[in-house]
Amino acid sequence: MINPPRHQEEYQDRSIECQEAIEPGFQAIVDCMLEVGWTRGEILRSLKRLIAADNMTQKEIKTEAELAIVRPMIRDGKRL
Repeated sequence: MINPPRHQEEYQDRSIECQEAIEPGFQAIVDCMLEVGWTRGEILRSLKRLIAADNMTQKEIKTEAELAIVRPMIRDGKRL
């Protein structure tokens, strides 16, 4: 079971609580990976790369959404 945030809006310890919610699953993944022969360094490098790839994907999605808004404006000759 993953603990949800105490409130939906921002509050001081929200990021800490998020880390605490992630930690058991993170440890389980690391332990499973170590058991099958991956090293801790390989695991951590791979997690960093996965985070970087996810960040790039999110930026691409945002850019595509912004372009979807701007293209019709340009096509219709409106000023930005």
